[in-house]
Amino acid sequence: MRSMEFNGSFIMLTLLGFLISGKAEIYIVTVEGEPVISYKGGVNGFEATAVDSDSDKKIDVTSEIVISYAHHLEKRHDMLLDMLFDQGTYKKLYSYRHLINGFAVHMSPEQAEILERAPGVKSVYRDWKVRKLTTHTPQFLGLPTGVWPTGGGFDRAGEDIVIGFVDSGIYPHHPSFASHRTDPYGPVAKYRGKCEINPETKKDYCNGKIIGAQHFAEAAKMAGAFNAEIDFDSPIDGDGHGSHTAAIAAGNNGIPVRMHGYEFGRASGMAPRARIAVYKALYRLFGGFVADVVAAIDQAVHDGVDILNLSVGPNSPPATTKTTFLNPFDATLLSAVKAGVFVVQAAGNGGPFPKTLLSYSPWIASVAAAVDDRRYKNHLTLGDGKNLAGICLSPATHGNRTFTLVAANDVLLDASVAKYSPSDCQRPELLNKNLVEGKILLCGYSFNFVTGTASIKKVSQTAKALGAVGFVLAVENASPGTKFDPVPVSTPGILITDVTKSAKLIDYYNISTPRDWTGRVKSFKAVGSIGDGLRPILYTSAPQVALFSSRGPNIKDYSFQDADLLKPDILAPGSLIWAAWTPNGTDEPNYVGEGFAMVSGTSMAAPHIAGIAALLKQKHPHWSPAAIKSALMTTASNVDRADRPLQAQQFSGSDIVSLVPATPFDCGSGHVSPRAALDPGLIFDAGYEDYLGFLCTTPGIDPNEIKNHTNSPCNFTLGHPSNLNTPSITISHLVGTQTVTRTVTNVAGEETYVIKARMAPAIAIETNPPAMTLRPGASRKFSVTLTVRSVTGAYSFGEIWLKGSRGHKVRIPVVAMGYDR
Repeated sequence: MRSMEFNGSFIMLTLLGFLISGKAEIYIVTVEGEPVISYKGGVNGFEATAVDSDSDKKIDVTSEIVISYAHHLEKRHDMLLDMLFDQGTYKKLYSYRHLINGFAVHMSPEQAEILERAPGVKSVYRDWKVRKLTTHTPQFLGLPTGVWPTGGGFDRAGEDIVIGFVDSGIYPHHPSFASHRTDPYGPVAKYRGKCEINPETKKDYCNGKIIGAQHFAEAAKMAGAFNAEIDFDSPIDGDGHGSHTAAIAAGNNGIPVRMHGYEFGRASGMAPRARIAVYKALYRLFGGFVADVVAAIDQAVHDGVDILNLSVGPNSPPATTKTTFLNPFDATLLSAVKAGVFVVQAAGNGGPFPKTLLSYSPWIASVAAAVDDRRYKNHLTLGDGKNLAGICLSPATHGNRTFTLVAANDVLLDASVAKYSPSDCQRPELLNKNLVEGKILLCGYSFNFVTGTASIKKVSQTAKALGAVGFVLAVENASPGTKFDPVPVSTPGILITDVTKSAKLIDYYNISTPRDWTGRVKSFKAVGSIGDGLRPILYTSAPQVALFSSRGPNIKDYSFQDADLLKPDILAPGSLIWAAWTPNGTDEPNYVGEGFAMVSGTSMAAPHIAGIAALLKQKHPHWSPAAIKSALMTTASNVDRADRPLQAQQFSGSDIVSLVPATPFDCGSGHVSPRAALDPGLIFDAGYEDYLGFLCTTPGIDPNEIKNHTNSPCNFTLGHPSNLNTPSITISHLVGTQTVTRTVTNVAGEETYVIKARMAPAIAIETNPPAMTLRPGASRKFSVTLTVRSVTGAYSFGEIWLKGSRGHKVRIPVVAMGYDR
């Protein structure tokens, strides 16, 4: 028999003993009692640590009051475990004290069941995995001429703003993160993070530009997934993903992107002077575990980051929660926003299919990926005059001459090597150099390229080793949605991605290549030449929503019921993005050993928004996270560079990619416009209490579940979740007529705004008042009334414009589906 005092009540617990029979797993446990962020007093001997969520004041985590209360919580976690279980039968991995009150523990399923029934325990979640949601863009976004000058130029853009990256670490020796190239970095008083020490060099991983560097792997280790030799038990990036995202947001300006003797341009982060704080919780082979990610987020907010970038999302929903907005991950992020941190998350790479988003909650800025205006093309010219389009960042074959084409399967050293899939040209020792030298080598794009066990880089190395003048990689069949990106190589080369064009190549080769009765080639007569694929082509049809970018509608639960909240929030460049890489990186097999990589994914879109948010935070240091998000969304563009409505890449038929008009489910409010976001005119602000009201108003969410995750009761509701003061309006089930309200706050000079709205014919829309005048700092409400005209079984889209007398233009998207009842 053991006893303990927990939250003021004396609890007697008797354990009759149990058998630890199940395989131990990791569990995330939340317990009663307020975390530091929301503790308002009430425990004897401990003063309140919370600050008013509406104030600019932040919690001083170095104060004795906070340190003492945080230690008290950790002691309670240890006492609870020690009371229930014998030492050595479990291992506590982390205590979460600042944003949520709980801990991560490695124990058997039987122990987890006992823990779940223990007094004072609110929830027990089995840990689940997360995955990565894997430069020209500063110019494309207008930063050098339109935004950086307002902050003192690129050498001051983002000054003293700290961006935290929960990712795969960083390669600190990359020039994108060097501190000797710029004015010296001084200390940032508000940041309290630490830099881990390299045990080999006895030096830390920071340099002024990199202001913090820590790693979190306790859950990965206990799960048996961690390998110190390849994952690195340090903040060092063993993958490439983390270095890439950090460089996109805050990398140094003007860094030459050189590969294979060619300069592809100069790279820069969105906020080149911002500081980088590294919280490594993702690893190259298995992704990561929520227990480690939550510990990283908790530490980042404790340390004082201004912005948190999460290019990460869940592999699958946690089995023990029904609501997308309520789990330890999203609840931790809600507390981060309460602490004043702007949180950015990649929307996911499940597009172009609906309801594939991995970022759900209103307190998070969820970012979709766009294709920008830079594309790379190349071509193969055959001896019969046909030009076959393809891709590859490679030089052309020499001069205006053609070269003989030889297929890998026709130049095998002997028939026995056929078992090694020689056609994908990964192993030069299987091919006859005498037959390949001075010719163009034809290779087949096998499934090995999809799985990552084969790479275009290796094809190039094979061609070079055999003395070939170049290579052609032909795709003979491909699954719908297979993504082909151009890859930089040192030898002339091309990837033919169109199956029909590959068939033309194969037909020409077979017709031109005489064989004997056994099938052996008598002579190679097919010829061709490879064009120059190094120079990009700029398109006015940009931006477009990338095919892979996850789509809405947003869901409120794991039965996939639609939510009354628009996601994604905004669109940013995320396709073919050049940025820093680590020589250890294996995330992209084509860039192993390289210093830069050109990668696509919403993982690349999110840090664009994180860096631009740093520029807003620099200019408006007292803005709330919701105000920053509002400025980005209401000024976003819904037209491309040619002033045509935004388009989205989509499938037409089985596997043909076409362009369709983009909807808010594709791009949210539209494509980010940094210059306009600096001066939005009006903002739609919201805070912690508003988000609680949204949760308490959303049908189907148990108020007890809300209290378990937020430590707050449902004291009020919004009437309808669509009344949350977001810069968008979504009603997933509109019956008859419904009126929603919004409140805007003027962050510019006195201005009169005229309010206009338009909607697809199935839904009528009215706004009131028709106009309003706001003084600086003043707030005003307006209402929007939606009425079903006809039931179509599909969503209707529209928008509301607030046009100011001083030139400000504020736009919010409107989404609704009408029903009879």
